[in-house]
Amino acid sequence: MHTPFGDSTLVAPHDATYLAVAGFLSRYGNLNTRTLYEIDLRIFVRWCLDHQLRPLVDVKRVHVELFGRHLEEIRHNGPSTVAHRLNVVKTFYDYCEIDELITRNPARHVRLPKVWVDDMKKIGLDRYEVGALLQQARATDPTRYALVVLMAMCGLRVSEACNVQIEDFHDRQIQGHRTLSIMGKGDKPATLPLPPSVYLALRDAADGRTRGSLLRRASGEQLDRRTAARWVKALAKRAGITKHVHPHLLRNSYVTNSLDAGVPLRDVQAGARHEDPRTTYRYDLARKNLDRHANHTLAAYLAVG
Repeated sequence: MHTPFGDSTLVAPHDATYLAVAGFLSRYGNLNTRTLYEIDLRIFVRWCLDHQLRPLVDVKRVHVELFGRHLEEIRHNGPSTVAHRLNVVKTFYDYCEIDELITRNPARHVRLPKVWVDDMKKIGLDRYEVGALLQQARATDPTRYALVVLMAMCGLRVSEACNVQIEDFHDRQIQGHRTLSIMGKGDKPATLPLPPSVYLALRDAADGRTRGSLLRRASGEQLDRRTAARWVKALAKRAGITKHVHPHLLRNSYVTNSLDAGVPLRDVQAGARHEDPRTTYRYDLARKNLDRHANHTLAAYLAVG
């Protein structure tokens, strides 16, 4: 059973809330997911206790609505973060109801903020920017180069790249292809082919090792997401890229550059491991929206007059 709240004295281990949270978090096998949900529930439970509310006894819908306002106005969370945290609270209470710890989910009809996404933000770096980033990473060290290669050329998420083990690709071949085996989002396994240039980048980062984490910090510990983000940001700055570059932008770049290279939409969906083809389709629309925008046609039409 997962132990929530670490060593915090937020609630006692024998408390019903503690046990309910522990049971809820134990459903999730992915450590990153558990950690994120634990943070969300810690914030909610702390808010409840600050207002003399017992989470499994006193909380009503109005309290969850007020918690949402607290996230917006006091913690200054954005709409997507507020929606995420309220969804976690709602799901937590769903399972409390299933386990008969409560009779009714107080968060079931809570209003979630609308989250609008600008599709243009899905456009990643173009081929020249990716090339500049790769060149800068290669000139820095093999580990940083392998990190950028895994995200920009293989489409890995930053957590997936950080978790790559040398034995996941060392001496692995399927149908004549060198391959990399990963555990993707939602604990879904995937096997990816490694083009020769990608394999050589990973081999150089392994530096003769045959087991253990591929990407390591200077201390020898496995690379973590925050350090990876700092590395990518620093590399982009040194490469002269003025965009706000973060690890997920490199995954976006994998999708948009694959489409620009002429890879069929269905194959890009498979490569990016998008469950819903509409996700990949939005990238395709975004990369052409400005070129095909009605403003161009209207401006030309009016200019003739």
